[in-house]
Order: sequence, then structure tokens, then C-alpha cells
Amino acid sequence: MGNRNAVAAKDDHFPTRTEPAPEGGRGGGAQRTPTQTPPPTHNATNVRSSKPTPSLSGIGRVLGRPMEDVRSTYIFDRELGRGQFGVTYLCTHKETKQVFACKSIATRKLVNRDDVEDVRREVQIMHHLTGHRNIVELKGAYEDRHSVNLVMELCAGGELFDRIIAKGHYSERAAASLCREIVTIVHNCHSMGVFHRDLKPENFLFLHSGEDSPLKATDFGLSVFFKPGEVFRDLVGSAYYVAPEVLRRHYGAEADIWSAGVILYILLSGVPPFWAENEQGIFDAVLRGHIDFVSDPWPSISSAAKELVKKMLRPDPKERLSAVEILNHPWVREDGEASDKPIDITVLTRMKHFRAMNKLKKVALRVIAENLSEEEIMGLKEMFKSMDTDNSGTITFEELKAGLPKLGSKLSETEVRQFMEAADVDGNGTIDYIEFITATMHMNRVEKEEHLYKAFEYFDKDKSGYITMEELEQALKHYNMGDEKTIKEIIAEVDTDRDGRINYEEFVAMMRKGNPEMVPNTRRK
Repeated sequence: MGNRNAVAAKDDHFPTRTEPAPEGGRGGGAQRTPTQTPPPTHNATNVRSSKPTPSLSGIGRVLGRPMEDVRSTYIFDRELGRGQFGVTYLCTHKETKQVFACKSIATRKLVNRDDVEDVRREVQIMHHLTGHRNIVELKGAYEDRHSVNLVMELCAGGELFDRIIAKGHYSERAAASLCREIVTIVHNCHSMGVFHRDLKPENFLFLHSGEDSPLKATDFGLSVFFKPGEVFRDLVGSAYYVAPEVLRRHYGAEADIWSAGVILYILLSGVPPFWAENEQGIFDAVLRGHIDFVSDPWPSISSAAKELVKKMLRPDPKERLSAVEILNHPWVREDGEASDKPIDITVLTRMKHFRAMNKLKKVALRVIAENLSEEEIMGLKEMFKSMDTDNSGTITFEELKAGLPKLGSKLSETEVRQFMEAADVDGNGTIDYIEFITATMHMNRVEKEEHLYKAFEYFDKDKSGYITMEELEQALKHYNMGDEKTIKEIIAEVDTDRDGRINYEEFVAMMRKGNPEMVPNTRRK
């Protein structure tokens, strides 16, 4: 590897805990374009035979729930990529004929508790980040006797890495646009309490092959939930993109900004900023921190772009720009203009939508929240715990006021009060755990038929197939909402056939109406 080019940046990895981190990280390798042949990778074996798995019984040791045969729902096709723990395949849903990618992680290779925890956490984190346009969408997680199978949206446009190789390097305008997407992903992760820890061009995929394709982050196999100020000590990541504080084993989420800065340097110049013939040499270069802004093409790159790269690659993490500061930087902003629109904080957006819902929908969402699996709500549970500073099991107004700014949002006292009142469904002055989950869970949870039916049954006590005025009043009174005016308003809004009661179809229509962050194509066909 004597010549210093971007290709080198793909080949060198260093240990994640005790084992080497190969291409594609801990899981099944990054998705590649279906036509592309994946490179051979050491330690990778095909983890599945093509024979159908018989019907399964028992609880999976990784996901901790009943085992399911993914092949009864999906037809597996060719391989898209592979990593140390498994393989990513192209697969097709048998009924809808929709095409997806399935990352199959071989359970026999998950030898210690850390490995199992990492896969479990990867599933939890992908559920937690669901619905963001720049994050690969997890459609479902299945475990059988041989593997954990993560079915995800297919990104057929290939890796960001391959586009850099094809282009050499990007124009400033194109690089700024990609930087905006990458840092938006970092901001979204950090505001949701997730630290990626392995940002590199191989872990960003294009949805399609067009120049206007959105960029999607993938491979959360090394990601963790974190609280502001939390310190990590394990050495993880990939050599070219690792922050100096990670090498010193004392770091926090600012390390993601460093990795994004390295990617931006490569986008602009086509070569990594820290380079050597071997891994130790790369580490030494990162710790020295000398960055070349003299060689071509840097003399022709704008001072604004150089200034941003320098601020993202400051050796002291406390001096590094935050994701929000980068997104507000003149070089990154679209057309250089500051937007009036505040940068989205996902949890707050969800709370705003929740606040605008009618009271029937709020109670129905609570029923759904109470029935979600641990893996679907683990991320929100971690956020709740970080706000509940006195560990009382409830969030007070003061705790909410102190906790929301840590997610990166500036709110007036009035706004905090409005969120408090919206989430506090039972009106007791605090937000309990289920109220928090209810107000902040992603709305595609509502799309699942079994969730909707369970919520409808909660109201339809006499199993008549209708929610009557009396049943509605009884359920709402339980949450101090059952005044006559509210009930009349709900019936007027939801009872479209005007028979004075709510049938299942009307209930479903109300639940699905006006869900702005609903992910397309999740509805049952």
C-alpha cells in the first residue's frame, strides 16, 4: 500500500474489543449494488444453507423472543456483501414482491456475551432511529436456529466509498451537500441518544444510483446508547476515521464529529488526512494531528471549506464543532443561506404531533405503547432514564426543562410547559414512563394490524365491534379526559358514517390519519 489514495482507507481496520473488525463491521457487510461482486473477506462463511428451515420452536438466545423462519416470508437471492459475522443477501417479500436486503448474522459466531449484546443493541438502535430519511430502515428482525436476520430497505445505489473512488473527489457544492446529509445523521443519532462509533464511507449507502439519491447510514453494530457527558474506554472503529481521544481510550460522542471530518476531507481531496503504511503508523499520524492543506487540490479549495474541516478535526473534542454548529456553518448551508427553520429534534417533533392529537388517539397510543416489545422501545427507555435524574420513575417539569436542551434544543418555558401538559395524559403533573413512550414513539408502530386491533379492543369492552359513547366515556374518564364536550368532538371527528358510534374501520382511519413521519410501504397489503 505504498501509494496514498482513498482506496487505502477501505482496507485498514483495527480491533473492536478483541477481534478484528473486517469489512462491513460486526454484522453482515455493507449492502452493495445487486450487480456488483463483493470482494473476498477473511473469516466469512456462508451462514445459511439453501434448504428451508423446518417450523421453529423455542426462544432465541439473541433477541430473547420466539424463533421465526425468515424464509417463510422472504425469498433469498444473491449475496450483496459479507463481514466477519455473516452475510447480506438480496431478498423478496413473498406476498408484496418488494425487494429488501437481509443481513444474516451467524449466531454460532457470537461466542461471548458482548457479541450477543452488540447484535441485540444494533436491533434496538435501528428500531429507535426508525423513520429518518437518512438512516437505513429496519423492516423486521427474525431469529432462527442458525442466525439473526435483519430485513432492511435495499439501498441499490452502492456505497459512498465507491462513488468517491469513481469520482476521485467531489466538487465543493456536492461535498457540502453530502456533508449536510452525513452531519444531519450524526445530529439525529446524538439527539436520540445514540453514538454511532464507526462512521466511514463504507457505512453510507445511496438509496438509488441517481445523482440526487439520498444518503443512508447503515451498520449500527458498534453503536451504543449514551448520556451527555458519558465517557467510553473501549477501542472501536476503523483506523483512518478514529479520533485521537478514542486511541487514548477516554472519549464521548464528539468522536463521531471527528470521523465525519475525516470523511469530508476525503470527499474534498480524494485521500485520507492521516495515512501510513500500517495501522500503527496511522494511529501515530492521528495522534500527531498534522493535516496537509498544501498539496493539490487544497490550494484551489475555498477557505470556508478548509476552515470547517479544521474545526471538525480539532484534537481537543471540547473545541470541535457540534453537529448543529456544522449544519449552521455558511459552507454547509444550502445556498449559503441560514434557514429560519430550526434544526429538527426528532423527539420534540413527535411530542408536537402527539400534542395535536385527539384524546381517543392519545389513549389508544398508550395501549399500543404498553404492548411494544423491549427491543422496540429500549432507545426511548434510555432517554427517559437520562431525564429522570432522581430515578423516581417520573419526569417532573424541572427535569423536562433540564433534559430537553441536552438533546440540542432551545425551548422557552412556555413550550416546555406545553410539552409537559401534552405528554401528561392523566394530568397528575408528571410524565411517567408509559406516557413518555406514548408521546415519543415513532408513528409507524401504529401501522401494525395487531397493535391497532389490541387498542380497539381496549375501548370495545362488550366486544360488539363498535366503540359506543358510553365505552368512550368510560375509557377517557380513566385518564381524567371524559368530559361531554371532548366525547362529542371525538365522535364528530371519527364517526364518518354518522351512526353515533365508532367501528373498527373508522378507528383505524383515525389512527392512520395525519401521521407525518409514517414510513411509506409499511402498511399491510
